[in-house]
Amino acid sequence: IEGIKALIENFDKVVAFAKELTGYVDENAKAVENLTNEIKLQEAANIGLTSSIENEIAMMTAQGASIDDILKKKKELVDLQVAENDKNISLSKAKIKQIQEESNYYETAKQGVLSFLGFHVAAINSAVKAEEDKALKVAEVNNDIAKAESETSKLKTSLTIEEINAGKKAVEEAKKRDHRKLGTELELFTFNDDVGAGLPMWLPNGARLRSKLEHLLYKAHRVRGYEPVRGPEILKSEMWKISGHYANYKENMYFTTIDEQEYGIKPMNCVGHIQIFKNNLVSYKDLPKKLFEYGVVHRHEMSGAMHGLFRVREFTQDDSHIFCTQDQIKEVIFEVLEFVDSLLKMFDFKYEIEVSTKPEKAIGDDIFWEKTTAGIMDALNEKNIEYGIDEGGGAFYGPKIDIKILDAIGRKWQCGTVQVDMNLPSRFNAEFINDKGEKEQPVMIHRAILGSFERFIGILTEHCAGEFPFVIAPTQVIFVPIADSHVEYAKEIQRDLLEDGIDSKIFNMNESLNKRIRMAEKERVPMIVVIGDEEVANKSIAL
Repeated sequence: IEGIKALIENFDKVVAFAKELTGYVDENAKAVENLTNEIKLQEAANIGLTSSIENEIAMMTAQGASIDDILKKKKELVDLQVAENDKNISLSKAKIKQIQEESNYYETAKQGVLSFLGFHVAAINSAVKAEEDKALKVAEVNNDIAKAESETSKLKTSLTIEEINAGKKAVEEAKKRDHRKLGTELELFTFNDDVGAGLPMWLPNGARLRSKLEHLLYKAHRVRGYEPVRGPEILKSEMWKISGHYANYKENMYFTTIDEQEYGIKPMNCVGHIQIFKNNLVSYKDLPKKLFEYGVVHRHEMSGAMHGLFRVREFTQDDSHIFCTQDQIKEVIFEVLEFVDSLLKMFDFKYEIEVSTKPEKAIGDDIFWEKTTAGIMDALNEKNIEYGIDEGGGAFYGPKIDIKILDAIGRKWQCGTVQVDMNLPSRFNAEFINDKGEKEQPVMIHRAILGSFERFIGILTEHCAGEFPFVIAPTQVIFVPIADSHVEYAKEIQRDLLEDGIDSKIFNMNESLNKRIRMAEKERVPMIVVIGDEEVANKSIAL
């Protein structure tokens, strides 16, 4: 508000200055007009004799002066008058030039002031609008607070003591399971302000966990007919303009200039996968063609929105794009949902499905959106799959199916997605040869199961409370030798397990057996094995 007052005060001063300059210009214009009139009179005087010359000639004639004397005197008087008039005309013209230069200066200054006024008007309007918006937001927040307080008051009167205690317990449990806390304790990942906000760094434990998850998922893709590909992480901006990202998603992207050419760091993998699909003109017999990539992407998240691994600026998607005919859409959707079901059950996740419809910023006409959305719903209805509706939650290029997983304490998380897209294949002229030998545009289905490795690992950490399933645990076994004589056998088993891709540690530090077992338990590993004389003698272990 003080800033607006200062702007208005300056505005008034500048307006006064602009008026003053206008007065100077007007005064100079009048002066030029007067001088111009004087010049006209001087020039007229040069044409005819003035009355003073005429009187002088008449007097000489009356005195009987000779004709030669009269003509000579007349010439002298005329020459003297013309010279004087010419001098006055020159002075007047010089004065006019000086006044015009001053007027130009004043006019230039005036235009500058007017431009400054325009800036101030825009600034004042902007500041007023900001204050109005702020006031509106404050009113909305106050309204939300009032509603929340009202709801809280209602809840307090309606909830039983048991329900209130259960709510408190759930909050405490969520704090214990916070993946940021567990990530630090288990040395999975870290963040560093010197490196940059939203840029996770994976420590050895976390990198092992992530690698095992990637290998598990890689095999699951391959047995289902997916082909691994890799696209570049940076593409010319022209690609993003064609795709529609430049117009609809630019605020979430990072750009740079190379050799005077603008490039965009990819926020999604779809554009690269379309170009890979277009590399060879395939037959309908080759469809559906399934391409997948662990694609590293970058998206600009606001500082306040970032939250551990859940919201980061760099992350890796388990991304796939399936190119198929229109007749194959249902089949592909069913297959993807089966893939989702099998993978989430492996980690003991329950899940819900939502169909997300056309957002406010979108490409493609209403007919496309209505037809595609109806097609997705028909497919789900055909298999009696329950789903909710997320109005306006679709991607800008097409409707989608969102997979919302439920964790161990009942919280819902967005992870996987299935998106039906006919817009991007059309924009990039993707084609295949149909059964008639003609070129036809394929449908592209965007698909992610986990969503991103970062987000999924964060959710899984909280779901398992840091006690990961054996198959992906960073350390799967900890050996605790009772005595130094048992260490060598522990190392032998460790080497054999590593050949099979199983990571282990040996706790043979200089501590008591009970303390080493307690230390191993804090590591939250799936298996702790104590090795003594009997295990060494029998070349076995006791589980």
